[in-house]
Amino acid sequence: MNIQDVTKESWLKSTFPEWGTWLNEEIQEAEVPAGSFSMWWLGCTGIWLKSHEGTNILCDLWTGTGKRTHGAGDMKKGHQMMRMSGVKQLQPNLRNQPFVLDPFEIQNVDALVVTHIHSDHLDINTAAAVAKNCPKAKFVGPQAVVDTWVKWGVPEARTIVVKPNDELMIKDIKITALESFDRTALVTWDGDPEYELKGKMPQDMDHIAVNYLFTTSGGSVYHAGDSHFCNMFAKHGNEHKIDVCLGAFGENPRGITDKLTSVDILRMAENLNAKVVIPVHHDIWTNFMADPQEIVQIWKMKKDRLDYQFNPYIWQVGGRFNYPQDLGKLEFMFYRGFKDAFHYENDTPFPSFL
Repeated sequence: MNIQDVTKESWLKSTFPEWGTWLNEEIQEAEVPAGSFSMWWLGCTGIWLKSHEGTNILCDLWTGTGKRTHGAGDMKKGHQMMRMSGVKQLQPNLRNQPFVLDPFEIQNVDALVVTHIHSDHLDINTAAAVAKNCPKAKFVGPQAVVDTWVKWGVPEARTIVVKPNDELMIKDIKITALESFDRTALVTWDGDPEYELKGKMPQDMDHIAVNYLFTTSGGSVYHAGDSHFCNMFAKHGNEHKIDVCLGAFGENPRGITDKLTSVDILRMAENLNAKVVIPVHHDIWTNFMADPQEIVQIWKMKKDRLDYQFNPYIWQVGGRFNYPQDLGKLEFMFYRGFKDAFHYENDTPFPSFL
């Protein structure tokens, strides 16, 4: 190429998504052993769940960005963070992770499942890709999520509205909708920004957010969306067999309670009677970025005294988790390659060169 041929558009097309179709291909080709399931972390709370039988569930994949300009320096009027703590200065939430999946190369998705109405979970690009590439895929979510999909052009016949305690089967995977505990969603108002919530009854949580339990032939995954800590986790743990749970972890800025803390993550796992707890969401926003090793260290401090029956697992975006094969592991590492080192004659100036 010549530098005269290089433009912003050519750069964008040649660079994004940063992983190209690498992960699309890995998921497509992955075989899940009997008695197990696999899932991949796609960033934020987005996961791809694949069963032994080959069913593919896509949950909360977000392919958007955070702030891209300082603008006028003020927060959008009526934003949930503004309502929560009375702030006016712009929230510096830049996206902190690359795009590890190409949404427009998605194949064989059986259902797109979304926890709630926030735009870093309910994504128009993901909806468009699934609608076009996977003509048999269902769109599953609470009423407000489904209303948004229909407004975007998803055929209503392909949508399924769920509320807590609803169950449905997507091939061999059972999806159970459960109560959400996302109090930030309750102060999110998709209407007149001048409308005041103070002194009024809150929205119906069941209309805008749910948690999910995905039950496969190889185990179950509880997806808590953006739920805060709630004593009701214990009720869910009593009523359902939960093997792995995912919680939205983050370092809350001053005056804000939007994410689970490290202690909340451990309490959630204990209450759910889970075997593994995996923090997510801490990866995505620069102003909520947190170190999940804090969870591990506190778990080590408490596990013997409190007789924890679970362990934390520190994942990486784009990484695969296999259950029960990864049960007991504490941390993910990508395949490092070079397994065929010196299987062939190397080529260096002399043998001791390296």
